[in-house]
Amino acid sequence: MKLTWYGHSAYKVQFGNAVVMIDPFLDGNPSWDGGWEEPSKDCTHVLLTHGHDDHLGNAYDICKATNALLVANFEICMHAVGQGISDQKINPANPGGTVRCGGFTTSFVQAVHSSSTQTGKGENLYLGAACGLILKAEGEKSLYHMGDTDIFGDMALIQELHEPSVGLVPIGDRFTMGASEAALACTRFFDFETIIPCHYGSFPVIDPNAEKFIEAVGDDAGTVKVMQVGETIEI
Repeated sequence: MKLTWYGHSAYKVQFGNAVVMIDPFLDGNPSWDGGWEEPSKDCTHVLLTHGHDDHLGNAYDICKATNALLVANFEICMHAVGQGISDQKINPANPGGTVRCGGFTTSFVQAVHSSSTQTGKGENLYLGAACGLILKAEGEKSLYHMGDTDIFGDMALIQELHEPSVGLVPIGDRFTMGASEAALACTRFFDFETIIPCHYGSFPVIDPNAEKFIEAVGDDAGTVKVMQVGETIEI
């Protein structure tokens, strides 16, 4: 599995024949100035944790340009159809559900957050439940993108049910867990082989780096991989 980070919570995951963009906030992302076309080249799937614009990002542009399958909650998928995405190219679900996506599955789990997008009238359009996403493919490490979330006790059930190996964990505070909460979530509830922090360093109102998180993780800091924007790693 290859994993590329584009800053904030935007990732590309590559394994087998799948090229998966998760929360592809590329245009307008203060951490990334490389546009959306090149990162999403050959994209087969677009996965969304929730509907906020800093996660929805260029999802619909990518789906239209590449014919990628959109995997998201029901409300986002219906909104996408209204924005010109074919109803044959959506794969909707909600927390508790698992959907097949060709060579892998995506499980939708709880996240403690909100989900909406700005309309042209300056109003917020509700876009369903915020979710975390767990990707599983034969022969690959299981990957858990937490989306935007607070810590919550049922993370223990997510570990029990799904046993994720790799965690993409929001740490930036204000809109998600801060460093101490994220560290507690990782060390109390999960047995990650690799922890990759995200949702920091992009906007001034959230934490600028991962230093506080690494310190808070303590003895488990060796499992933390701090990626550079645009970096690709193999897991």
